[in-house]
This record gives sequence, structure tokens and C-alpha cells, in this order.
Amino acid sequence: MNTNTVFVGGSRHISRLSAQVKERLNNVIENGHRVIVGDANGADKAVQKYLGEVGYDKVTVFCSGDRPRNNIGRWHTHNVTAPKSAKGFQFYAAKDREMAEEADFGLMIWDSKSVGTVLNVLRLVRAGKIAVLINVPEKTTINIKSPAQWNEFLSLCSQRQRDDLRERATPDEWELAEANSKPGLFDLQEQAGREAPPAPTEGELAAAMNAALAAGDPTSVVNALGSIARARGMTQVAKETGLARESLYRSLAAGGNPEFATVLKVMAALGLRLEASKTHTGDAA
Repeated sequence: MNTNTVFVGGSRHISRLSAQVKERLNNVIENGHRVIVGDANGADKAVQKYLGEVGYDKVTVFCSGDRPRNNIGRWHTHNVTAPKSAKGFQFYAAKDREMAEEADFGLMIWDSKSVGTVLNVLRLVRAGKIAVLINVPEKTTINIKSPAQWNEFLSLCSQRQRDDLRERATPDEWELAEANSKPGLFDLQEQAGREAPPAPTEGELAAAMNAALAAGDPTSVVNALGSIARARGMTQVAKETGLARESLYRSLAAGGNPEFATVLKVMAALGLRLEASKTHTGDAA
């Protein structure tokens, strides 16, 4: 069994772990992965408490400075020396940067507002790691593993969140946050010099949806449904379903996990319907 190091972190305003988060942690435990976690109150402390309750010992607590603020399981501690000039947020960010570098994967528990949690996602992506972001209030999970997926996620954040993120990130960290956010001059010239490929028709998209349903692959179904919704216009789909546009983008993005009720609402808004038919397992009489 291959074991990995998982950086588990999250928002200070989350003091209790949802069933969704506990399920992810249980998977980490069952696979015997090493957990590295911070020492802050909020999500860090809640994760420590859960791991302590189940008696998990493959845990290392990272802290900036001489001693951790929380180490519920009395696990091994890794002390990170912050720059002498670092104060406040930047002082504690020193341990987060080191955890992002040491981890193989990241599991971030988000309150949908915390910029610090989003910044850890950026650090993981910048280091070439996969970050699993659990949006606790919306009960959604997003896998972010490339700059393109990061930029798509960033576009859904509020302007205030983006401004706060830019203020807290180092110049090197923000370099990725800005990358590919706008096409450059040469990109525009190249695009102008060639004809864009024709967009798929709604009939072709519906055929892809039927193929995904026939294959019984949930990921393909979500991807196909997301493609149709984006082609129609996510703003219009959100208006017709009564669901939040940002929530739809996240649910129907690659790796999204929408509730079945959401799938039905979106399909109805797109003029699609599910139809059950009996499969033929033998030759006709």
C-alpha cells in the first residue's frame, strides 16, 4: 500500500467537522496516510480532535514558533522558523508554506469565505499538488490540480476575496494566481489569425449526455451536463433553476458532485429529461 502525506487545513470559523469531511478523513486513515495539520483554532483544532478521538497516530502538528497552540493528541511537532520581519498572518503562514511543500495532497475545509484556506490551495497547486477543497456551507467538493482549474475557481470568488488574496500572497504565489487570467497580446493576435472551431450543437451535447448515462459513469454525466449548461449560459440556467450561479459552476465543474435534485433541476431547465427503459439481458423470445 502506497502511503502519502496529506496536508489537512481549513478555516478558523469551522469548529465542527461535517459528515462529508469525516468521510474524507476516514479514507485517509484507512489508507494509512500521514497527516500534517496546523495548530490553529477552528478547522485545525477540530481535525486534531477527531484524529485524537479515533486514536490515529500518523500525525505531525506544524507550528510557527517554539510551541504549538494546539496539539490534542500529543503528536510529533514540527516547528517552523518564521522570518524575523513576519508578523500576524505572515508569521503563521510560514508553516502553511512548508506544509504545502511537504505534502503530496491537500484537503482543505472551507467556510466559503476564508482567504487563508484559498491561499493554501494556491500554494498546493503552485507546488504541483492536488488540492481537494470542501465547501462546507454548500456541501460541495472541488478538486483543483492545475493552473487552469485554479483560474476557473478564482473567477468564481468575489472581488473582495481576490483583493484579500492578492494582499496576503507573496509575489511568487500571486504570479500563478494572475497567470492566464487574461489573454496576452500575442495570444489575441494568434487567435485573430485562425478561425475558431465550431461549437458543438445542443443536439451533439445531448447525444454526449445520453452516451454518459448509458455508460453509467457519474463523472461523465456531470461533465456532459456541465458542458450543456455552459453552452446555454450558466446565468440563464441559474435563473431558471433558482440555484446560485456560483454553486452551479462548482457543482458542474470537472470533479463536481451535484445532488440528484440539482441534476434534475438543471436537466429540466435545459429541456432534457431522464427516461427509464428495461435493459435486455438475454435473446428475445
